[in-house]
Amino acid sequence: MTVKRSVVLGCGSYLPQKVLTNAELAARIDTSDEWIVQRTGIRERHIAAEGEFTSHLAINAARAALEHAGLHAQAIDLIVLATSTPDNTFPATAVAVQNGLGIHHGAAFDLQAVCSGFVFALATADNFLRSGAYKRALVIGAETFSRILDWNDRGTCVLFGDGAGAVVLEAQDQPGSSSDRGVLTTHLRSDGRHKAKLFVDGGPSTTQTVGHLRMEGREVFKHAVGMITDVIVDAFNATGMTAEDIDWFIPHQANKRIIDASAHKLHIAPQKVVLTVDQHGNTSAASIPLALASAVKDGRVKKGDLVLFEAMGGGFTWGSALVRW
Repeated sequence: MTVKRSVVLGCGSYLPQKVLTNAELAARIDTSDEWIVQRTGIRERHIAAEGEFTSHLAINAARAALEHAGLHAQAIDLIVLATSTPDNTFPATAVAVQNGLGIHHGAAFDLQAVCSGFVFALATADNFLRSGAYKRALVIGAETFSRILDWNDRGTCVLFGDGAGAVVLEAQDQPGSSSDRGVLTTHLRSDGRHKAKLFVDGGPSTTQTVGHLRMEGREVFKHAVGMITDVIVDAFNATGMTAEDIDWFIPHQANKRIIDASAHKLHIAPQKVVLTVDQHGNTSAASIPLALASAVKDGRVKKGDLVLFEAMGGGFTWGSALVRW
């Protein structure tokens, strides 16, 4: 008996042209390249230009993913866009992306789970495709976090950047085994008790302003490794896989120390970990698809490879996805 799987047909990414280095930040605030690299692994990040919105980044990433998949935009009937930095309070930025791609059918909506957004969006699209409601989906993570940073707060402004990544999914019949291509399992969690540790101090209903990102860095770090490994163990238990079966571990690119500690705790070999945090900084919902696109482009991720995604974000939210490429 066959089962429906959401198979990845292609992926793509987009980064704004402007690069902001640690040295440039050190000229503005009390920090240094050495301090930033030692604590985060970040060396540079991309910043959206004036007039360049989250939707523009998302459209470019989506076009790259469609080209990689060999599909025309009209083949897509579902768009799930993960973002915490939408163009407007409403309508959904996904609708602007849909229109920008010339798609006038199907459905498009935003999903907000902060840095876990791409994993949450992937799980959401996967469920729609496996149900038969839609045939092909664009799952996009896109952010312009530079717009919600307090550039005088050295504890946060050095961490984040802008960018977008996307994947094209198609519902396909697969044999129903662990060797199937596509999304094999997803696991999502949230716990609102931790809101004050990572949040934005504004919003339409509270302050009628956008606000700025605020973070208790040590508290986030303290919770991250445990929460991340929790949902990865769930993925292994659901599929019978182990860390040895994983070809590539593509985590949320927030902090190299968190990534290293998570991989070590899970016994995932360092050579299997995809790292782009040094080049992109933390791009929130865009970080996993950006890292994925990089690893696909340079030939590391190949057809048949087993890829593990994980992320944790404000809320807290956290999740994992196990995908056969």
